Amino acid sequence: MKLFVCQACGNVLYFENRACERCGHRVAFLPEKETMSAIEPDGEAWRILADKGESRMLCRNAEYDACNWLTDTGEGNGYCRACRHNGIVPDLSDPAQLAGWRELEVAKHRLFYSLIRWKLPLQARQDDPEHGLIFNFLADDPNSAEKVMTGHDNGLITIALTETDDIERERRRLEMGEPYRTLLGHFRHEVGHYFWDVLVQGGGKLEECRAVFGDDSTDYGQALQRHYAEGAPPDWQQNYVSAYATMHPWEDFAETWAHYLHIVDTLEMAAEFGMEVRPKVDRDGELTARIRFNPYEARDVEALVNAWLPFTFAMNSVNRAMGLRDLYPFILSPAVVGKLGFVHGLVRDVAKSVSRPGKP
Repeated sequence: MKLFVCQACGNVLYFENRACERCGHRVAFLPEKETMSAIEPDGEAWRILADKGESRMLCRNAEYDACNWLTDTGEGNGYCRACRHNGIVPDLSDPAQLAGWRELEVAKHRLFYSLIRWKLPLQARQDDPEHGLIFNFLADDPNSAEKVMTGHDNGLITIALTETDDIERERRRLEMGEPYRTLLGHFRHEVGHYFWDVLVQGGGKLEECRAVFGDDSTDYGQALQRHYAEGAPPDWQQNYVSAYATMHPWEDFAETWAHYLHIVDTLEMAAEFGMEVRPKVDRDGELTARIRFNPYEARDVEALVNAWLPFTFAMNSVNRAMGLRDLYPFILSPAVVGKLGFVHGLVRDVAKSVSRPGKP
């Protein structure tokens, strides 16, 4: 994630800002330029200061304070690039459900920021009725004992609204023995399943992926039952980024995909602040890193990992000084780094094909 600048007064802007705190201009995200822009009223539309005064409409979900993105030119349905992938949303007449939906949209828009930056293929359901990416945000039925389960099914991603309840989410984290559980983590994990379909199976990378993550043709239902009955193997950290990743190669890929997004997005934010880690006691330089590069353009995964490890060692130590849990409570073994490298190769191949169409 980047920092942005108000075109009206030069003040620093953040991704979730709706207005500039210095000059009061309304601000919105312009997806095709990957930047925030100050905007000014222009009839029913808004004049965009970052785009030579062109006029656009705000996404229809801005009406609910659930989106601060501008629509594309000629977009007929009034929704932005992120919100056009919405299917079912909660009951917006219910203040609690509306508040929960807004939290989900914050996480979803951060997800789409990354997907757009990589120029990954994003077909909505209206473009591809069978496989297009669509999100259903569902609340539990108070009259039913069944609970909504977060998951992915052939492009349809369901997110349980109850995950926006901090207490319930923490209860589930503890119940499942997870070191980390966030809304953004759910989005990044579930979209990993979608891109396994699109980039691995649909992109002719199945055998390459199996060589790294294992045979995905093994029965998923049996793997699920075994995982919850027996748990992860005792030495799982040598080969997997999380205990859940040990369940099945599909989950291993989705977990690795999510962590790759965690790493790249966080390193970009660190670079925007010009962060440098240089411990006084580190004589060998093993815990030293200057984060001055664009992680979205990193040539290899080693460049990311070499910056990520010192950065997270430092941030984990800072969090502990505040009595908080580690920022990144995971271990990146050589095997996991190899899996991250496979994901890195996937997204870089897409970026190359988009920037050099028709070339091998």
